[in-house]
Order: sequence, then C-alpha cells, then structure tokens
Amino acid sequence: MPNIGVLLKDEISRLCRREIRKTVASVKKASAAYRRDIASLKRQVAALQKKSASLEKRTNVAARDSNPRTLPDRPVRFVAKGLRSLRLRLGLSAAQLALLLDVSEQSIYNWETKKATPRKEQLAAIIAMRGIGKREAQERLDAIKASRSPRAKKKSTA
Repeated sequence: MPNIGVLLKDEISRLCRREIRKTVASVKKASAAYRRDIASLKRQVAALQKKSASLEKRTNVAARDSNPRTLPDRPVRFVAKGLRSLRLRLGLSAAQLALLLDVSEQSIYNWETKKATPRKEQLAAIIAMRGIGKREAQERLDAIKASRSPRAKKKSTA
C-alpha cells in the first residue's frame, strides 16, 4: 500500500502543474500577440523611413533645381572628360545637351575638346545636370522641345 504522504504530494504536484499551465497559456497568447504587434510596428516604421528618405531626396532635388544657375560654395573645376562622361551617362547627343544647357552645339564641342571652358553661369548649369538621371534629362528635353515647337507657340498665342 502506498504511503498517504506520497499520494498527497503527487496529487498536489499534478494540480499545481495544471494551474501553472493555465496561467502560462494566457501569458504565451499575450506574448505572441505582442510579438505580432511589434513586427507590424517595425514594418510600419521601415515603410515610413523609406517614404521620409524619398521625400527628403525630393526636397533636396527641388531646392537644388529651384536655382540651378548658382555655383556651390566650394571651388569648382571644369574637366572636359567629365562633361563628356556626363553627356554619355545621360544618353544625350551634344546637340541635346546644348539644348538643355541653353548653349550652342559648337560650345559643347569646344568644351569637350578643351578648346574652351564654360563661363560661371554655364558651369553652374552643368553642375546642376550632374544630379539628374536619364529619365529626368529626357523629360526636360521633351519639355524644352515642346515649348519651342511651332504648334506650342500657336496654342499659347491663341
């Protein structure tokens, strides 16, 4: 016959384990819910940071584009190879770059062959071109062409 003390001890242990399991189950559920909430908040923060960086980049570009004809505070050198590589990076011909910079095609040729150097205003425009990509260069070029086309002039006078 088993000892009554051992039986009581076993029964108390069993009941304690059952009560502990009930308590721990609710804590586990709450913990899982908190983890899901935290993961959701982390995703939201990441999305907001990405959007913030995008907006900050836009405002920097807009601020830079608002007055593109000013030189930066630091000294600036003109390098003919740099102008050529900029033109090639943007996928533009010399004529198209001339149109964007509001200079002649001959000026672009002379700058690239080191026969001449651009003036301060033109240099500032070249520096402003460094910050744009192919798509934006093409959009600007299309806008300039549209404003210079004869149909656009007729529409604006009508």
